[in-house]
Amino acid sequence: MTILPASDRSLLITFGEEISLDTHRQVARLTHALEGQRGIVNLHPAFVSVLVDFDPRRQTHADVEALVRERFAAAETRELETRTIEIPVRYDGPDLEDVARHTGMAASEVIGRFAAAEYLVYFVGFATCFPYLGGLPPELATPRLAAPRKQVPAGSVAIGGAQAGVYPLPSPGGWRIIGHTELTLFDPAGAPPGLLRMGDRVRFTPV
Repeated sequence: MTILPASDRSLLITFGEEISLDTHRQVARLTHALEGQRGIVNLHPAFVSVLVDFDPRRQTHADVEALVRERFAAAETRELETRTIEIPVRYDGPDLEDVARHTGMAASEVIGRFAAAEYLVYFVGFATCFPYLGGLPPELATPRLAAPRKQVPAGSVAIGGAQAGVYPLPSPGGWRIIGHTELTLFDPAGAPPGLLRMGDRVRFTPV
């Protein structure tokens, strides 16, 4: 674990440079350990790091670093709760044929391999409740669009490089859309508002 100042009111905690399940567990444990701690304004988990925003009127960098080390040590042996979420998908996305051409497969084979895999929510970011999913079969990896779309419909299931994701709200985006789900991923009146959370397992079921 490496801790460095990122600004006058934030610390960046990193766990190496390799995206892996073990690194994800460290990121998730630290994130959960710091949630609700006094003086912590926001937490930004990523693949190998957590950016910790704090209130500089209440705490110094040294105070927060001590808190990080204390809470992480206490949480190291904690088993993380995991859920498996099934997302029904209609595989009719505008980029499905492009993915098929890039991978040298038939569209039906792309669908079969994508749906057969199990995905891990590494973290949620970019836009409200957008899940970054690991577990995409390597043979399905496809570059993002050269020019992002100005508007991607909510529920779009997409491939971006070696990752998969689902757009919870209408937004710009450059990932390859291969399908669509009617499942609501973001409900502002929900508790919590996001369907998916860090550490969840996801299966995409064809409908």
